[in-house]
Amino acid sequence: MNDAAKDAAQSVVKDLTAVKNEIAGLSQQIADAVNALAAAAQTQGRRGLRRARSDLDSAASGASDSAGVIAGAAQDAASSVAGMLGEVIEDRPIAAMAMALGLGFVMGVILRR
Repeated sequence: MNDAAKDAAQSVVKDLTAVKNEIAGLSQQIADAVNALAAAAQTQGRRGLRRARSDLDSAASGASDSAGVIAGAAQDAASSVAGMLGEVIEDRPIAAMAMALGLGFVMGVILRR
């Protein structure tokens, strides 16, 4: 080969080496960007999980409070009915006995079947 061909071949080799080095550098930059995105996604996922747990805890606490209020209201209603029933029994003892007897008879017939 002549000198011009050798110089051209060396120039091509240098250019190819430079392109190879640039591709390696770009590959590293892409890998770094992907790692940064993965870290950001992981952080966001953890935040979302913490927020969801907090919301769930708040909802559970609210449900527990509501259940307590409902239980208290039911207890008050039962107490009121018991008080009212006691007054009726005191005011009309014979009618209350007859009603209890009739109710016992009906329940006995139903449960026998």
